[in-house]
Amino acid sequence: MVEKTKIAVLVSGGGTNLQALLDAELPDGQIVLVVSSNPGAYALTRAEQAGVPAVIVARAACASQADFEEKLLAALGACGAELLILAGFLSILSADFVRRYPNRILNVHPSLIPSFCGEGFYGLRVHEAALARGVKLTGATVHYVNEIADGGPILLQKAVPVEPDDTPRTLQRRVMEQAEWVLLPQAAALVSAQIRKEKSHERV
Repeated sequence: MVEKTKIAVLVSGGGTNLQALLDAELPDGQIVLVVSSNPGAYALTRAEQAGVPAVIVARAACASQADFEEKLLAALGACGAELLILAGFLSILSADFVRRYPNRILNVHPSLIPSFCGEGFYGLRVHEAALARGVKLTGATVHYVNEIADGGPILLQKAVPVEPDDTPRTLQRRVMEQAEWVLLPQAAALVSAQIRKEKSHERV
């Protein structure tokens, strides 16, 4: 019997996307670690409540990006993580880091890529830009992570309507509820199954 795919979830804030993953059925995957770049992230509490091990690798406490990523890699290696999911993780990962996990890092972005994405587009800024542009549809995208911010191949997308009286915060909430919290568990299940299948073939 091939063991489940080991998943590490990287967070920086409240952890609502992490909660969606913790609440999901992942037949082929298991969340084995939560890593936070922010010591005060509420996501750490969510991990504790779910009984999932968590570690803090504080970007602010690291002397350099290389130091930060070295500590990240050590934590991920210690738990044997095979799939990394960025769930509100606000640190950009270097090309060298990404190359260590080819097609094994997923990110959720709160727009329909290629709209309102790339460097500087995160959190409420994405929804502010969507409203300023006057789009009638927005949504969320789960994509593979490569060396370009929000530039990796798209795995899943889901559209969400923009209402006439929306504010950035009401739009953010609707996109989370109707798209992000739906897509991220689906993507985790899909890629976990793919990795597990690959491992079973390797054993034959």
